[in-house]
Amino acid sequence: MKNRLTGHLRGALALVVYAANTLFWVCPLFTIAGAKLVLPLNTWRRFCNRWLNRIVVGWVYGNGLNQRFISRVHYEVRGLSDVRPDQWYLVLSNHQSWADILILQKVFNRKIPHLKFFIKSELKWVPVLGWAWMALEFPFMKRYSQEKLSRKPKLRDRDAKVALRACAKLQSAPSAMMNFAEGTRFSRNKRDTQGSPHANLLRPKAGGASLVLGALGDRLHRVLNVTIAYPGQAGSFWDYLCGRMREVTILVEPITVGPELVGDYMADPEYRLRFQQWLNGVWADKDRKLNRLMGQ
Repeated sequence: MKNRLTGHLRGALALVVYAANTLFWVCPLFTIAGAKLVLPLNTWRRFCNRWLNRIVVGWVYGNGLNQRFISRVHYEVRGLSDVRPDQWYLVLSNHQSWADILILQKVFNRKIPHLKFFIKSELKWVPVLGWAWMALEFPFMKRYSQEKLSRKPKLRDRDAKVALRACAKLQSAPSAMMNFAEGTRFSRNKRDTQGSPHANLLRPKAGGASLVLGALGDRLHRVLNVTIAYPGQAGSFWDYLCGRMREVTILVEPITVGPELVGDYMADPEYRLRFQQWLNGVWADKDRKLNRLMGQ
């Protein structure tokens, strides 16, 4: 009982520190983002973007200290080499916990550009965080149900065009787009419901990754194939905050971006099939690695 109470207190303290760290950094972030809007000159925008990036680095560093000293998380990172903060990357990762985002931000902080990811358009109105994502020019997308898409198939093309325009903005400065190809966090119930052939993964969705590759194309330095494992552990984000998920293994495998990975996913059925097969192969290999990392 005492250990459980201590864990809850640690989780509450970690949550307060995350909130305080966020509020501390969003004040200068909003100030610089506002100055960037007032004077829309390219030189001024680049100057503001450099300071915005420094703010994100500081925010992620503060979160990392929280993870280390309060949640007491130990990281084992393998394969993180030959990456640079002045290049473009697509980060492909499995998704098991809300903690994955914080973990990836810490692992890649100062090593590659700060991570951006597709966000549901409704979340732009979330107080503080939604405004920060808009200030940092995260790509926002609408997500439609399969029922609505079957009734209005044009919505699928419209969403893809919005994503392409959002990704095109990333060409002006080195960027790193993060994509959880499964689309949602893994659970055994979800795996069984969708009939996934993998023990530790859901079926990957190829659309998001292919759009980033199509929009950034020649600029992309590498695809970083990331496998996150919590050996011998499973739990919620609260468990992570409370220090009950202390061991995290992150395997990073760089993949060269060749012409076979770049194409028009919506208009070219041959490329679409080829890319889906490639991604399915990556996911099958990832599942084997997860079995090994998790000691199964």
